[in-house]
Amino acid sequence: MSPAGLAKVFAALAVLVLAIGVGFAMAGAWLILPFAGLEVLLLGAAFVMYGRHAADYERVEIELGRPGVEMRVEVAEAERITRYRLDDARVSLEEGRVVLRGAREELEIGRHLGPEGRAGLAAELQARLIRGTGT
Repeated sequence: MSPAGLAKVFAALAVLVLAIGVGFAMAGAWLILPFAGLEVLLLGAAFVMYGRHAADYERVEIELGRPGVEMRVEVAEAERITRYRLDDARVSLEEGRVVLRGAREELEIGRHLGPEGRAGLAAELQARLIRGTGT
Protein backbone atom coordinates (compact mmCIF):
# COMPACT_ATOMS: atom_id res chain seq x y z
CA MET A 1 0.00 0.00 0.00
CA SER A 2 1.32 3.45 -0.83
CA PRO A 3 1.98 5.96 1.96
CA ALA A 4 -0.87 8.15 0.62
CA GLY A 5 -3.31 5.22 0.73
CA LEU A 6 -2.16 4.29 4.20
CA ALA A 7 -2.62 7.91 5.34
CA LYS A 8 -6.26 7.80 4.17
CA VAL A 9 -6.86 4.54 6.02
CA PHE A 10 -5.16 5.98 9.12
CA ALA A 11 -7.28 9.14 8.99
CA ALA A 12 -10.48 7.10 8.65
CA LEU A 13 -9.50 4.88 11.60
CA ALA A 14 -8.53 7.88 13.73
CA VAL A 15 -11.86 9.61 13.06
CA LEU A 16 -13.78 6.40 13.80
CA VAL A 17 -11.90 5.71 17.05
CA LEU A 18 -12.26 9.28 18.28
CA ALA A 19 -15.97 9.36 17.34
CA ILE A 20 -16.57 6.17 19.34
CA GLY A 21 -14.54 7.60 22.24
CA VAL A 22 -16.53 10.86 22.22
CA GLY A 23 -19.79 8.89 22.06
CA PHE A 24 -18.85 6.87 25.14
CA ALA A 25 -17.61 10.01 26.91
CA MET A 26 -20.96 11.72 26.27
CA ALA A 27 -22.71 8.63 27.67
CA GLY A 28 -20.72 8.98 30.89
CA ALA A 29 -17.80 6.64 30.27
CA TRP A 30 -15.26 9.44 29.95
CA LEU A 31 -12.29 7.13 30.65
CA ILE A 32 -12.68 5.71 27.14
CA LEU A 33 -11.50 8.99 25.58
CA PRO A 34 -7.86 8.87 26.82
CA PHE A 35 -7.55 5.29 25.60
CA ALA A 36 -8.97 6.29 22.22
CA GLY A 37 -6.36 9.07 22.05
CA LEU A 38 -3.62 6.59 22.96
CA GLU A 39 -4.81 4.24 20.22
CA VAL A 40 -4.67 7.07 17.66
CA LEU A 41 -1.12 7.95 18.81
CA LEU A 42 0.01 4.34 18.43
CA LEU A 43 -1.58 4.13 14.97
CA GLY A 44 0.31 7.31 14.07
CA ALA A 45 3.59 5.79 15.26
CA ALA A 46 2.93 2.68 13.14
CA PHE A 47 2.20 4.91 10.13
CA VAL A 48 5.49 6.81 10.60
CA MET A 49 7.47 3.56 10.89
CA TYR A 50 5.83 2.17 7.75
CA GLY A 51 6.42 5.42 5.85
CA ARG A 52 10.13 5.42 6.73
CA HIS A 53 10.62 1.95 5.24
CA ALA A 54 8.15 2.13 2.32
CA ALA A 55 10.89 3.10 -0.14
CA ASP A 56 13.59 0.65 1.05
CA TYR A 57 15.43 -1.13 -1.75
CA GLU A 58 18.51 -3.11 -2.70
CA ARG A 59 20.13 -2.48 -6.10
CA VAL A 60 22.73 -4.87 -7.50
CA GLU A 61 24.96 -3.96 -10.46
CA ILE A 62 27.38 -6.43 -12.01
CA GLU A 63 30.23 -5.10 -14.13
CA LEU A 64 31.59 -7.61 -16.59
CA GLY A 65 34.52 -7.46 -19.01
CA ARG A 66 37.35 -7.01 -16.52
CA PRO A 67 39.52 -9.73 -15.17
CA GLY A 68 37.19 -10.97 -12.49
CA VAL A 69 33.76 -9.56 -11.76
CA GLU A 70 32.94 -6.41 -9.84
CA MET A 71 29.60 -6.19 -8.10
CA ARG A 72 28.19 -2.96 -6.68
CA VAL A 73 25.32 -3.12 -4.21
CA GLU A 74 23.31 -0.15 -2.97
CA VAL A 75 21.10 -0.71 0.08
CA ALA A 76 18.55 1.93 1.16
CA GLU A 77 17.00 1.44 4.60
CA ALA A 78 14.86 4.20 6.07
CA GLU A 79 16.76 7.35 5.11
CA ARG A 80 20.24 5.80 4.99
CA ILE A 81 21.88 4.66 1.76
CA THR A 82 24.92 2.37 1.96
CA ARG A 83 27.03 1.38 -1.03
CA TYR A 84 29.22 -1.72 -1.22
CA ARG A 85 31.77 -2.79 -3.83
CA LEU A 86 32.63 -6.48 -4.03
CA ASP A 87 35.53 -7.68 -6.19
CA ASP A 88 35.51 -11.27 -7.45
CA ALA A 89 32.04 -11.69 -5.95
CA ARG A 90 30.46 -15.05 -5.26
CA VAL A 91 26.82 -15.78 -4.43
CA SER A 92 25.57 -18.47 -2.09
CA LEU A 93 22.23 -19.43 -0.60
CA GLU A 94 22.77 -20.34 3.07
CA GLU A 95 19.86 -21.32 5.31
CA GLY A 96 17.48 -19.30 3.13
CA ARG A 97 19.75 -16.21 3.02
CA VAL A 98 21.35 -14.81 -0.14
CA VAL A 99 24.96 -14.01 0.75
CA LEU A 100 27.35 -12.10 -1.50
CA ARG A 101 31.02 -12.60 -0.74
CA GLY A 102 33.79 -10.42 -2.05
CA ALA A 103 37.52 -10.53 -1.48
CA ARG A 104 37.21 -8.60 1.79
CA GLU A 105 33.56 -8.50 2.85
CA GLU A 106 30.27 -10.35 3.05
CA LEU A 107 26.78 -8.93 2.50
CA GLU A 108 23.29 -10.38 2.87
CA ILE A 109 20.69 -9.21 0.34
CA GLY A 110 17.08 -10.11 -0.47
CA ARG A 111 15.89 -9.80 3.13
CA HIS A 112 12.48 -8.48 2.01
CA LEU A 113 11.83 -11.43 -0.32
CA GLY A 114 10.11 -14.67 0.52
CA PRO A 115 12.00 -17.99 0.39
CA GLU A 116 11.12 -18.59 -3.28
CA GLY A 117 12.16 -15.06 -4.21
CA ARG A 118 15.51 -15.43 -2.44
CA ALA A 119 16.18 -18.74 -4.20
CA GLY A 120 15.32 -17.13 -7.55
CA LEU A 121 17.54 -14.12 -6.82
CA ALA A 122 20.48 -16.35 -5.89
CA ALA A 123 20.03 -18.45 -9.06
CA GLU A 124 19.82 -15.33 -11.26
CA LEU A 125 22.92 -13.76 -9.72
CA GLN A 126 24.89 -17.01 -10.00
CA ALA A 127 23.89 -17.35 -13.65
CA ARG A 128 25.00 -13.79 -14.43
CA LEU A 129 28.28 -14.25 -12.59
CA ILE A 130 29.00 -17.50 -14.46
CA ARG A 131 28.26 -15.79 -17.79
CA GLY A 132 30.53 -12.92 -16.80
CA THR A 133 33.50 -15.06 -15.85
CA GLY A 134 33.16 -17.37 -18.84
CA THR A 135 32.98 -20.57 -16.77
